[in-house]
Amino acid sequence: MKDHAPQTLPLRPPGEVMRLARMGAMMPTRLSFLRVLIRRLCTERAAIKRPHWDMSPDGHGRAVYSVELGGHTYSLVAISNDLPADQRSDRVIATAWDAAFVLYDGTPGIADIDRIAAQAPLQEAGRFSPKDLVLSRANKSVRMWDATVAALRSGRQPDAAMIRDIGYLMRTTAVYGNGKFGIADRHLIETRDGLGGPFAAEMLAVYLIRHFTLDLVAHVGRAPLDPVLARHFGVGNATGLGMAPFLVTHPVLLNNWMLARETAFARVRALYGLSATQRASIVALGARATRHLTEWHVPAADHDAILRDLETEWAGFLPHLETLNGTFPIETLWQASLKQSLPLQELLVALLIEAFPDEVDGLTDCMGDPFGPLTTPFAGTDALRASIEADWRWALAQDYEDPEMCRRFWYVSEAKLEPRLGDRFADDGAELETPLDIARRVAALHADLPAQDQSVSSFLTDHPEHAHACARIAVLARYPYAEIRDNLIAATCRPIDMLRCKLSFFGATKFDPKSDLWTRITLAQGAPLGAELSLEADDWWLPVLG
Repeated sequence: MKDHAPQTLPLRPPGEVMRLARMGAMMPTRLSFLRVLIRRLCTERAAIKRPHWDMSPDGHGRAVYSVELGGHTYSLVAISNDLPADQRSDRVIATAWDAAFVLYDGTPGIADIDRIAAQAPLQEAGRFSPKDLVLSRANKSVRMWDATVAALRSGRQPDAAMIRDIGYLMRTTAVYGNGKFGIADRHLIETRDGLGGPFAAEMLAVYLIRHFTLDLVAHVGRAPLDPVLARHFGVGNATGLGMAPFLVTHPVLLNNWMLARETAFARVRALYGLSATQRASIVALGARATRHLTEWHVPAADHDAILRDLETEWAGFLPHLETLNGTFPIETLWQASLKQSLPLQELLVALLIEAFPDEVDGLTDCMGDPFGPLTTPFAGTDALRASIEADWRWALAQDYEDPEMCRRFWYVSEAKLEPRLGDRFADDGAELETPLDIARRVAALHADLPAQDQSVSSFLTDHPEHAHACARIAVLARYPYAEIRDNLIAATCRPIDMLRCKLSFFGATKFDPKSDLWTRITLAQGAPLGAELSLEADDWWLPVLG
């Protein structure tokens, strides 16, 4: 069938894809970084070993898990603490957690474990070495943990409905990499097989943390978990504003992620026809999506209403998946979806990418950013103006004199060194604004361009305040998916949409927004267990229990 596919099919335009409303509806795909990592572990028939285990009956102590990947050994050092209930918090300002973790480069000796046991619980206040690749911490989901322990101790398995509703035994409140707080810089490992992709080391840490939580609850419960139930336990995560600006401050990386995803989708849409096996796969994935939506409920009434609307809409659209005949059936299906909501469209994109690994999986090698921006200088201010008017019409269309169009400002908290969002007309600190107001800056540059062409360097000598905007314009001219095409300082900006986009690339499921500023998610839910890595078990998109 693929021999009849057209050579090219236009990708969805950036002006359509790079809008917050659509980015906030994105779903995980087989291009997501956790999926990529676990596929690699399965390909290598990796085995997780536990060279050190020193835990009290109540589950407090130390453990080490080691795994080989790409010819290197990596080890998770886990420190489990007795945390008083009044100190347990998802807030980044917390100073104590149920567990702390370090992903270590190699196999740690006793002296290394002692050092990490002393420093990891301090997190940001600790002292770390270039052998420490990832730093993390987690709190128990007390209700799920206590119920699981009680069930196991009484000779039962935990309640399946409760597992569906919660989905994890512990949730992380941070997974730090790339040199933060003195751990290893990414350049030390970025060329290693298996860790070359974006956030691969962090995803490895998350997967090993999940393995640890399953071992720990079985240890405390004094009985093993049923593998079907164990597989449905992931790792929770609470993520807030600290993650949102990443997409703005790493435009080439964002472009490469989105370009790979859009290329994958374009390849699938370009298929001339489908085999019976391929049609059956799409129908099965559609049914799985139905079950996943049925199991996905969140406490916030407004967000749960969106899910219930999607569940109803998906049920009405599902018959389209059963009539994929004729030529270019995926493109026909996609055109039918354009009458539906953005959440349904993005669910369909993820499903169709999932169904065609042969067309998609090789694109994961293109999602990093080994070189940084490679841009061509503008010949003069006339060329700069032309680029703005071609690529930034959405930015020029905003009225920045309207207070609602510039109400928000982004800044970095001095206390926690984390991004925060303020109200320009109610909060102090707007003079310390970080430059995420890209659209306003580009519009201001455009307004100051001279009538007569001149060199960009001489223009910037007279207007140095426009240097940042000029650089962003040059990046977008080369990297079409590098820019979020919305005003990020408008009162209507929802950071949760930026979080949803990035977390979908991590492989997150069961998004549980707590406000427009932060969300809980689940990672590695449905993923193969450590003992199953030799089975090449990669079929866990949108997991369902049972």
